Amino acid sequence: MKQTTLDAIRDHAIRVYPRECCGLVVIVLGRERYIECRNTASGTDSFILPADEYAAAEESGAITAIVHSHPDASGEPSEADRVACEASGLPWHIAEVRCNDSGERVVTRMTMIEPSGYAAPLVGRSFAHGVLDCYTLVRDWYRIERGVTLPNFQRTGNWWNAGEDLYVENYARAGFRALREGEEIAPGDVILMQVRAPVVNHAAVYLGDGLMLHHLYGRLSSRDVYGGYWLEHTRVVLRFEP
Repeated sequence: MKQTTLDAIRDHAIRVYPRECCGLVVIVLGRERYIECRNTASGTDSFILPADEYAAAEESGAITAIVHSHPDASGEPSEADRVACEASGLPWHIAEVRCNDSGERVVTRMTMIEPSGYAAPLVGRSFAHGVLDCYTLVRDWYRIERGVTLPNFQRTGNWWNAGEDLYVENYARAGFRALREGEEIAPGDVILMQVRAPVVNHAAVYLGDGLMLHHLYGRLSSRDVYGGYWLEHTRVVLRFEP
């Protein structure tokens, strides 16, 4: 990248610290520009780049890279960064921002990753809402094990506490139906659960032999026994029948 672009990224990352910055590198009329975007994520350790701002940048020129910062954290890409980079099909630049001993905010490092075919493992992946979460795990299992591409629905942070019933409203559109009375659960069925929320907010894939694969908020994805707490909080079991 040109020095002016790097300077603009550093300025943005320092200015919005301790929140993550996000933006786009765009070629406009043959010149490289850094376009600042709003970070609409609720926390300080993630970013959501608004779709309308991405679309506006596309209209102005050719997007060549996605940029964000890691405040008070390593500039190395997280697992979620690597997954999202693959999905975007673009290089990602990460600015490491820290406060030095004098209290001055500085960008201590810039790193770059490119799409390389990376895929997060089904078990042991970290949690990042909208990128690596329980529905992402369901989608990835179906793609890997069944060769099926499920739709990816838009979901904002804490949608379940806002009363958005996303799983119930969308499962039929994704090709699922609820098990009928008397039908036994089978491998590949999707278990919808209601966990400390006013609506269904958690999904798991039934693997057979009493085991399920799921990704609980804030934890690593795992295989667990389907019973006890999880069975008690099950609201519906789905079968894929497109």
